[in-house]
Amino acid sequence: MKKRVVITGLGVVSPIGIGVGEFWKAALAGDCGISAVPAFDSLPMEAYRSRVVGRVRNFNPATYLDSAQAERLDRYAQFGLVAAKEAITDAALRMDQEAPYRVGVIVGAGMGAMTLGERELTKLYLELKPNRVPPNFIPAITMNSVSGLIALAHGAKGPNYTISTACSSSAHAIGQALVAIRTAQADVVIVVGADASITPLVLAGFGSLRALSTRYNDDPRRASRPFDRGRDGFVLGEGAGALILESLPHARKRRARIYAEVAGYAATSEAYNMVIPREDGAEMAATMSLALRDARLAPAQVDYVNAHATSTIRGDEVEIRGIRRLLKTRASKVVVSATKSMIGHTLGAAGSLGAVATTMAIQSGLVHPTINYEDPDPECQLPGIAAKPQERRIKVALVNAFGFGSNNSSLVLKRYD
Repeated sequence: MKKRVVITGLGVVSPIGIGVGEFWKAALAGDCGISAVPAFDSLPMEAYRSRVVGRVRNFNPATYLDSAQAERLDRYAQFGLVAAKEAITDAALRMDQEAPYRVGVIVGAGMGAMTLGERELTKLYLELKPNRVPPNFIPAITMNSVSGLIALAHGAKGPNYTISTACSSSAHAIGQALVAIRTAQADVVIVVGADASITPLVLAGFGSLRALSTRYNDDPRRASRPFDRGRDGFVLGEGAGALILESLPHARKRRARIYAEVAGYAATSEAYNMVIPREDGAEMAATMSLALRDARLAPAQVDYVNAHATSTIRGDEVEIRGIRRLLKTRASKVVVSATKSMIGHTLGAAGSLGAVATTMAIQSGLVHPTINYEDPDPECQLPGIAAKPQERRIKVALVNAFGFGSNNSSLVLKRYD
């Protein structure tokens, strides 16, 4: 019998709130965290195709971190540390009472330290002083910097690594934490997804890929609109989500509050295209099916899907086709919502933030709305998608995250009984 794994702590840094309480209150209210992109120094902003982003507002690193971390670390690392600290506190996890080699850290990151990297590269070419590159530059921009920093901050000496699979990174991080606990590599895993890539180069790159919304530059709050007929691309977001996963016996032993159970996980590759998914949704359906099989659950038991739903034309259509293919008649009865409608696409943090939202939905019996769902696209329409919060007792939920490189991930979360 597979070892049961539960969620005991949550942490959030997002465009609609810092802290789980603020995030969830804003999500249920349908608040929008999308705004105009801040100016990039002397760059002509009118040259950017997309000028809307989901930026974390009022984030002062000095409020949460020591002076060295506030000054020297990349923004995504700061987000990750803050979210992890909140989750550890929320879980009442006392590291001085834990066996350090039994506590792991697994991070999902899509782009990494782009803010710091772009800044130092620009300075190098403008000032022509290679000897002035900060000595901490290399360890700060390595993709595993956040997992290392979290381990250092909390004394976690168990498995420590970073997964980078673009937009599915942190969903895989949660899945691999599940595997690590099931296989007795750890009793507890601190899981974090983080990204902060609202930078001149990244925004320009996604613009050249024609993946971003351009129609709503003058009305940013309407730009992210999954499943709506008026959608025209995703909105680049930033943030971090953290979850504390632990074995059920360990959680019971320390009398931890249990939010939900992580019951299943699947990882697949469509082996189809680096950017676009296969049109019929068969591969996404297969991934969800494998996750349910891992959880020993049937499609007919699914109550809720936290969709990947980026607000791209093809991506949203294909995901709904996958849901219909998997759930068949059940598809008309499940609740489906898109967290990205409010915060944009946070890249490597998307899976963890979706998992936090799903965990809170299971706990509260409330599902946040999909905002800007005004003119449903017939190709994406399901009765369970709504622009208002929905009340629903959720026993079984799917969390989807699909990334560049034909990379698919699905998680199964369920009510803890």
